[in-house]
Amino acid sequence: MNFDFTPEQLAIKKMITEFADSEVKPYAEEADKEEKFPEEQIKKLAKLGVMGMSIPKKYGGSELDNISQTIIMEEVSRACNATAVTMGAHASLACHPIVNFGTEDQKQKFLPKLASGEYLGAFALTEPNAGSDAVNVQTTAVKDKDEYIINGNKIFITNGGKADLINIVTTTDRSKKHHGLAIFALETKGLKGFELGKKEDKLGLRGSNTQELVFKDMKISKENLIGGIEGEGFKIAMSVFNSGRIGIGVQGVGIAQAAFDECLKYVQEREQFGRKLHKFQAIQFMLSDMAMKIDAARLLCYRAADMKDKGKRYVKEAAMAKLYGSEIAMEVTRKAIQIHGGYGYTKDYPLERFYRDAKITEIYEGTSEIQRLVIAAELLGRGF
Repeated sequence: MNFDFTPEQLAIKKMITEFADSEVKPYAEEADKEEKFPEEQIKKLAKLGVMGMSIPKKYGGSELDNISQTIIMEEVSRACNATAVTMGAHASLACHPIVNFGTEDQKQKFLPKLASGEYLGAFALTEPNAGSDAVNVQTTAVKDKDEYIINGNKIFITNGGKADLINIVTTTDRSKKHHGLAIFALETKGLKGFELGKKEDKLGLRGSNTQELVFKDMKISKENLIGGIEGEGFKIAMSVFNSGRIGIGVQGVGIAQAAFDECLKYVQEREQFGRKLHKFQAIQFMLSDMAMKIDAARLLCYRAADMKDKGKRYVKEAAMAKLYGSEIAMEVTRKAIQIHGGYGYTKDYPLERFYRDAKITEIYEGTSEIQRLVIAAELLGRGF
């Protein structure tokens, strides 16, 4: 494997790092305290072509390779994970089904608007009784001539209350279990039978929007059935999450890196017992372990992205990247607070925000337990 970035990837890294430091990082504290959605940051990311990074150029996108997309996700996550998850839910979860499974008409209709940032996207699977158990979707789509009538509700949907286009997972035939799922692309503006429910008050990622969606006899054209075929919903959803796991893993890396950077600065300034903290061997050991594990998590993410770029099967590698990246985010942010002592427990420093933001990476887009099941299934040759 070549560990060097190409000149194009280095240029992207330089651009996005500068943008994240100047436009995103200064906003992060305000977003957390005031639950302020990163509307302006998302508009600026759209102008940079980031919101269309996974969309082919023929539909107005940037069509970046997966290594470049991973670079972008890490740098934005390092600056503000609420902005990163808003961007990621759009560029990965919302765009992936249409790019990879949509009909040509669907691509031409939706992708230019998603690429330009005119539309913000979301993906809706989770329900009160369906999340890790994706097959147990209760939201129904009943065909009625050239339309489908949709009833049900979705919870914990990132961008749900802000999205202009939402891909929702439904069941058209519960008796067929995973062969009975279908996904529809919904344009939310003026859509009758669609309502917003509870907006979640979250532990972390407080600047991102997480909301319940309610469907009451909502009618949608059969033209909005992604791929135009019933029964493909489970396959599409698993493809979406497999790809998205790389992004969540590197979100964890970005958060961990931000916490580590704060620690490295702090231990060279803070004195105890007449010495700078970095002079103590215990602190040196903690810093060494943190740096090593962040690098290991980062390499797992970039390996999975590289395999995806090369068209190889990357299910196990994506699950490993997501699992380790998220768990390292929790470990590093916890140690970062410990190094800062009482200061780390206060809101005068960003460590407690990093810690709160890190926790969700172990939960969404497949819990750590689900990732272990995926890895085991791949190791045992069963697939997932």
